[in-house]
Amino acid sequence: MFTPEQMIAAQKNNVEAFFGLAQKTFSGVEKLVELNLKTTREVLDQATKNAQSLMSVKDVQELVSVQSGLLQPQVEKAASYGRQVYDITAGAANEAGKTAEATIAEAQSKLNAAVDAAVKNAPAGTESLVAMVKSSVAAANNAYDTVSKAAKQAADVAEANIQAVTSSAVKATEQATKAARRTTAA
Repeated sequence: MFTPEQMIAAQKNNVEAFFGLAQKTFSGVEKLVELNLKTTREVLDQATKNAQSLMSVKDVQELVSVQSGLLQPQVEKAASYGRQVYDITAGAANEAGKTAEATIAEAQSKLNAAVDAAVKNAPAGTESLVAMVKSSVAAANNAYDTVSKAAKQAADVAEANIQAVTSSAVKATEQATKAARRTTAA
């Protein structure tokens, strides 16, 4: 059914897709490493500043004030870090999805062409078998489309949930910080 040239072309396409996906994955890992190095550097710098601020405290009221002032920026930075990690991983997953979709679309096209070629050369009396094969191919394509759409919807819901949780955490910290400041001011 397949010629040696078609097999070689298919293998070449598979190897190219694999290495393209590997490069995209490596790029995502590289971005995560850069983010982690940057974040670690910032955390160390901030920890030094925080320690200096705490060492200069003269009484309990000032300690509570300094601590409440340190909490909010850390929560916002943690939320920002989480968002950046999510963006990097979601971007890498999106790229992988695009590669998979392109590969699957090409495979579907080749399968449809092979079925059409087989239909043209099918002996008389095999019409019901040909119809069944065409129906199976159409059902597989529809199933893939349904799963793909569901995965995209799930990704959208996950992103909305992450944004909502991040926003809630930042707002709760803001409220706690304001309450602590009011308590120390009183």
